[in-house]
Amino acid sequence: MNFLLSNDDGYQAPGIRELALSLAQMGNVVIVAPEENKSASSSSLTLKNPLTISEAEKNIYYINGTPTDCVHIALSGFLKFKPDMVISGINDGPNMGDDTIYSGTVAAAMEGYLLDIPSMAISMAQYDPQYYLTACQVTLDLIPKVMNLKQSILLNINVPDCPYDAIRSFEITRLGKRHKAEPIIHHPNQNNKIMYWVGAAGEPNDGGEGTDFFAIKNQSVSISPIISDLTNHNKINLLKQHLI
Repeated sequence: MNFLLSNDDGYQAPGIRELALSLAQMGNVVIVAPEENKSASSSSLTLKNPLTISEAEKNIYYINGTPTDCVHIALSGFLKFKPDMVISGINDGPNMGDDTIYSGTVAAAMEGYLLDIPSMAISMAQYDPQYYLTACQVTLDLIPKVMNLKQSILLNINVPDCPYDAIRSFEITRLGKRHKAEPIIHHPNQNNKIMYWVGAAGEPNDGGEGTDFFAIKNQSVSISPIISDLTNHNKINLLKQHLI
């Protein structure tokens, strides 16, 4: 198999390097990832500035842009082949519930899916994780099963930070929802100009059975099928009745 591997933590991040080594057991791996950490960049594209591609090592390239830039450029002319699968990760930290809207990890996989390639976003459910190899093995387990579907699909996968043998199950889940984020953090700098930081993500609000939050809480792998269609189909008939 041929794999395109990207992320939002940057091409030197431990998660992407560990995953590349594991994927090499199954085929050819090319990394095209951001030059530096681009977490929470969502699906942003760089349109007003030129991008450069640099080769760090054989089959490892970095771009001075976003995760979406990396996958888009790789699949739109840079690579001389069409990969069998696009994989984004392994991310340092979770991408569950509302996180997926902001996630550069998910966005990189989304770009592969938009270009009709089976794609997976792989994230650890804890920051500064110890068990990247668990997520590597989870990925290797899932690849043949995803390929057997014989269709383009996008999976958002979160893995407990524990030894592989301690995982209780693999669960098909929906995205949960968080409470609103904590208040912004601010204080003056040395020039008395106020500096602001985004507050921490809220705790799960909708995190019951069947959600990604619930699976991780119960030390299970969460596998959520997601799509790019943001249409609220449940509201179409309501709006037809009241707006036109």
